[in-house]
Amino acid sequence: MSTLKATNIQNAASSSTNIVLGTSGDVTVAGTSTFGGNGTFSGTAVMSSPYTMRNKIINGAMVIDQRNAGASISGNNTSFGVDRFQVLASVNSKFNIQQNAGSVTPPAGFSNYLGVTSTSAYTAGATEIFVLVQKIEGLNIADLAYGSASAQTVTISFWVRSSLTGTFSGYIQNSAADRSYVFSYTINAANTWEQKSVTIAGDTTGTWLTSSGIGFRVGITLAAGSSSTTTAGSWVASDKYGVTGTTSIVGTNGATFYITGVQLERGTIATPFEYRIYQQELAMCQRYYFKYTAPSSGTHFGAGFCNSTTAMQNLTVFPVPLRTNPTAIEQSGTASDYRVLTSGGNTTCNAVPVFQDAGYFSARTNFAVASGLTAGQGAMGGANTSSAYLAWSAEL
Repeated sequence: MSTLKATNIQNAASSSTNIVLGTSGDVTVAGTSTFGGNGTFSGTAVMSSPYTMRNKIINGAMVIDQRNAGASISGNNTSFGVDRFQVLASVNSKFNIQQNAGSVTPPAGFSNYLGVTSTSAYTAGATEIFVLVQKIEGLNIADLAYGSASAQTVTISFWVRSSLTGTFSGYIQNSAADRSYVFSYTINAANTWEQKSVTIAGDTTGTWLTSSGIGFRVGITLAAGSSSTTTAGSWVASDKYGVTGTTSIVGTNGATFYITGVQLERGTIATPFEYRIYQQELAMCQRYYFKYTAPSSGTHFGAGFCNSTTAMQNLTVFPVPLRTNPTAIEQSGTASDYRVLTSGGNTTCNAVPVFQDAGYFSARTNFAVASGLTAGQGAMGGANTSSAYLAWSAEL
C-alpha cells in the first residue's frame, strides 16, 4: 500500500486533460486543489469534513417563519424575526424586524433574508445590547470539542446588506456567557449585498455544553454599549457582544440591515452555503417551535374525548419530537376562533384552549364550551376561523 500526498494540485480550466488517481493506496490532498477537468477515483474518496450537514446554523437562508408568516414585528427582547433567530434587546421597540423587509432582491441563490429597520436614533447605553442570536443545541456542536485541547477551528460566513457602512461585529459565546469571542467585518458599500467570512480558532478552555442545552450562542451585533464590547480576535472570560466602535444600526433612524446565508462550519474555509430542502429545514425548526395554523375554518388540531358536558380533552401529535417538554401553548386569544366537533355537530368555544400537559411527542389541550357535550364521547378540537392556531415552544 502506498500513499500519494499532494499539495496544491492544479489543472487549469483551459486544459481538457483529465486527472486520474488510480493508486491502490491512499490519496491525501493537503492543500487547495483546483480541478479544471475531471477527477476520477478508482478507489474511495473520503472527505475529512462532512459534505452535507456542514452548517451548524438552522434556517440560515431565513426561509422558515412559523411565528410571523412574513409580517413585520417590533424588535422586542426574546422575539423571533424568523425561526431560530432571536432578538436580544436591552430596550424594546428600537427597530422592526421582518422576513424580506424592504422587498429588495436577495443575493443570487437565495429567496429570503431577515431585515432590520431602525425606528429611532437611539444611543445604546454602556451595558446595553441589540443583537440577533441563534442558540445552537449542545448536541449539535459536540464534534467541535470546545473546552478541550482538541477544540476545532470554525468559520462563519453570511451575506449582508446595510444602508450604513463601516465596521460591524458579531460574537460566539458559551451557555454561561463567561467565554466570548467577538469578531469584526466591514461593510464597504451602502445598500449592496456583500459576502463576509470570519475564521475563529476553537476555545480550549471554559465549559461548553454538549447536551440538549445551549452549546453555542452565535450573534450578529446591531448595537452594543462600551461595557459590552472588546477588541476583536481573541477569547475572553466574560460576556461580550461586539467590537469596540462597532457601527450602530439603532443609532440612525431608518437605517436598514439585511442578512441571509448564515453558515457556521468546522474548518478554515467558508464553503458554499448548504441550502437544505424546505421540508428538512422546517422539521429542524419544529424541534424548537411548532405552530399549527389553520389554513381555513374546519381544520382540526387533533382528536380526543369529552370529559364533561363543557370540556373536551384534545391530543395533538407533533410532526417531530420537540427538544424538551413544552410548558404552555400559544393561541389566538379569541375564544370564538375555536370549536369542538362531535357526532352531534360543532360547538363554538367560550374560552381559548388551555394547556394541560405535553411531552416530546404530543400535547394535551382543553377545549371549553358553554354546554352540549356528552362525557365519554369522542371529539375533535378544531378551528372556527383561519385565525385559529396552537403553538408550542421548546426553544433554548
